[in-house]
Amino acid sequence: MFRLPVVADRVPAAALAALVVPIAAGCAGSAPASGAAGSIAVESTATECRVSPNQAPSGTITFSVKNSGDAETEFYLLASDGVKVLGEVEDIGPGLTRDLVVQAQPGSYLTACKPGMTGDGIRAPFTVTD
Repeated sequence: MFRLPVVADRVPAAALAALVVPIAAGCAGSAPASGAAGSIAVESTATECRVSPNQAPSGTITFSVKNSGDAETEFYLLASDGVKVLGEVEDIGPGLTRDLVVQAQPGSYLTACKPGMTGDGIRAPFTVTD
């Protein structure tokens, strides 16, 4: 069990809550997606990887990845070389949605869905603007 130091007796409850909220929010990346406004919609099937829109402004980008296929899938944001992985979300079961949250600078990237979690995946260009 986590024990607060003795000093915590003199810290207002609001100050402690302000510390807990950011910590709890950091754990949300692996939870099912909430469909938050402003996210990039990704739909993965056995034969398609639809990313809409295919560009976003630089900074924090949230990809909301829905698996509409019959097998588990993965989603990746790759550097323009198609090798370096900048972010990934794996083990997305059929019918589930998960978020991938990344920080991206302006430039050209690739997105990839991997139906069945094998191969190079279904890739498409993705642009991050200034």
